[in-house]
Amino acid sequence: MDGDTPYGLIENGTVVIDEGIIVWVGTEDTLPTHFAALEQKDLAGRLLTPALIDCHTHIVHGGHRAAEFEKRLEGASYEEIAQAGGGIVSTVRSTREAGYDKLLESALGRVDGLLAEGLSMIEIKSGYGLDQEAELTMLRVARAIEKHRPVRVRTSFLGAHAIPQEYTGRADAYIDDVCLPALLAAHAEGLVDAVDGFCEIIAFSPDQIERVFKLANELNIPVKLHAEQLSHLGGTLLATRHKALSSDHLEYATESDALAMKESGTVAVILPGAFYTLRETQAPPIAAFRENNVPMAIATDCNPGSSPISSLLLVMNMACTLFRMTPAEALAGVTRHAAQALGTTDTGIVRTGLRADFAIWDVKHPAELAYRIGANPLHQRIFAGH
Repeated sequence: MDGDTPYGLIENGTVVIDEGIIVWVGTEDTLPTHFAALEQKDLAGRLLTPALIDCHTHIVHGGHRAAEFEKRLEGASYEEIAQAGGGIVSTVRSTREAGYDKLLESALGRVDGLLAEGLSMIEIKSGYGLDQEAELTMLRVARAIEKHRPVRVRTSFLGAHAIPQEYTGRADAYIDDVCLPALLAAHAEGLVDAVDGFCEIIAFSPDQIERVFKLANELNIPVKLHAEQLSHLGGTLLATRHKALSSDHLEYATESDALAMKESGTVAVILPGAFYTLRETQAPPIAAFRENNVPMAIATDCNPGSSPISSLLLVMNMACTLFRMTPAEALAGVTRHAAQALGTTDTGIVRTGLRADFAIWDVKHPAELAYRIGANPLHQRIFAGH
C-alpha cells in the first residue's frame, strides 16, 4: 500500500482502476461521486496488496542437484562441491543438454508456483549456459515465459556466473572469448534488461567483473551483482561505483558497504533461501542497512543448488525468522523494494497512475503473510486490472 500508517494500510479502502491503471485510491467514504456508477467488486474485508515481485531468480535451468544436497548434509561445503566439478558447473551440463523446449517446460512449472502466491513480475538470469548459444537460449526462454503466462519478466545476463570446465584456470580468457561476445549478441537480440555477475572466491574477481560492467555501461544496460556471499571481496563497492540497481546476498557486507549503497541508491537484495540451504552462520548486516536507509528487497534466488525454493511467502518468513526483519520490511521487500531492485517504477505500490497488479489475501492482518509457514492465503491475483 502507500500511506503513512504501518504497511501504508488504508482501512475500508477503495481502489478505482481503468484499463489496467490505478486512477484513484482512498477510503470508501471519500470516493468521488463520479466513480459511483462504475462496476464495483466487494472484497468482503480482505487485504489487498501490490502483487508480489521476485527480483532474483535462476528459474530457467536444466536438471537438479539433489545429490549435492545429500553431500552437504554429509559435511561437504559449497566450495568443495564446486571445486570437485559440482555446483554451478553441473547445472551447466544439464542446461546445455536440455535445450529450449525442456527448459521452457520446466521453468513454467516453477513460475506457476510463484503465480499461485500472487506474483506479477519475475527477474530471470542466464548463467547456466556459459557458452554463447546456451546463454542466448536461456534468455530466449525467459523472454518466452511472458507469452505463455500472465506475468512480466525482466532478464539479467549472467555470463560471468562461473568458469566452465573448458576454461578451468583461464577466467580472463573466458571473459574475452565467451562472456563479452555473448553479452553483445544478447543485447543485439534485445534479450537483456540488466547485466549481473558473481563476484566471489569460487567465481570472478572484482577486476574481472568490472570488465563486464564496463561493456554494460557502453551498451547503456544497468548492472547488479552477486556480492559478499561467501567472503568479502569488495564486490559491493564495485557495484556501487557503477550505480548498480542492486547488490545481492551480502552476508559478508560491512557498514562501509551499507553506506556506499545508501549513496549510490543500490538496493540490498536479501536471499534467505541460500543462507538456509547452505546452513550459513554469517547473516547479512540488516541493522546496518536499516540504519543507513538502504532499501531491502527479498527474493527466492530460485536455483537448483543453493536455493531450490519457489515460494516468496516462505522466503518472507525466513527473512523475519533468520534475519529479524520485520513483517512490514518483508512485505516491502517483495513489492516496492523489489520493483526498485529491477529499476521498475510502474508497480510495487498501490498508487494512482501505476499498474493495477494486486494480490488479494484471506487474512486479517498484513503480518500474517510473513507469519504463517507453508500456508498460501491468496484469494485472487489481479494482473493489469484482470
